Amino acid sequence: MESHEKLILQNRAWAQERVKYDKDFFKRHQFVQTPEFLWIGCSDSRVPANEVTGTEPGDIFVHRNIANLVVHTDLNLLSVLQYAVQVLKVKTIIVCGHYGCGGVKAAMTNNDYGLINKWLRNIKDTYRIHRQELEAIENFDARADRLVELNVMEQCTNLAKTSIVQRAWKGEQRPIILGWVYHIDNGLIDQVCRVDHTCDIDPIYRYIIE
Repeated sequence: MESHEKLILQNRAWAQERVKYDKDFFKRHQFVQTPEFLWIGCSDSRVPANEVTGTEPGDIFVHRNIANLVVHTDLNLLSVLQYAVQVLKVKTIIVCGHYGCGGVKAAMTNNDYGLINKWLRNIKDTYRIHRQELEAIENFDARADRLVELNVMEQCTNLAKTSIVQRAWKGEQRPIILGWVYHIDNGLIDQVCRVDHTCDIDPIYRYIIE
């Protein structure tokens, strides 16, 4: 049996188990979803949103990319954000990075990775802003972990800079934005920042919302 065929078998077993304990489980999710959370996480296969938070299908709307970035030119991310905030009316946005992130570590080097260089440039910019603090940390892995935290904080700020979030803040004072970091070595999550409608961002990023 090929590995992908095993996935189908596991899917069948999972679906049967769900119906065994809750016969209406899939019917409830068939026509509507009402998640409270939008999760912006890393593509790393070791950090699946539902599993690490102990939540069920339908609880979290998910977007993942390398190093959990919020880039103002990323139409994929912005489309997810707009749908989550304006249509699904999520109450909370979580940006979740993780210690030991390969994307963050790659951005700390001068290696040429080809196309991904353009993506990692966003992390390099965060490194440049915080260079003095980071380079005071001698150990490479410890420095990378601090950059993971700073990167999460930067992405939360980037969300606050969008007109999508600012419009929701003005109309409904939601969502709150949480910056989390996941420990791959023990499975625990720490919060490193919180941003909400009371936050003070540079005026140049504020939009006139009618």
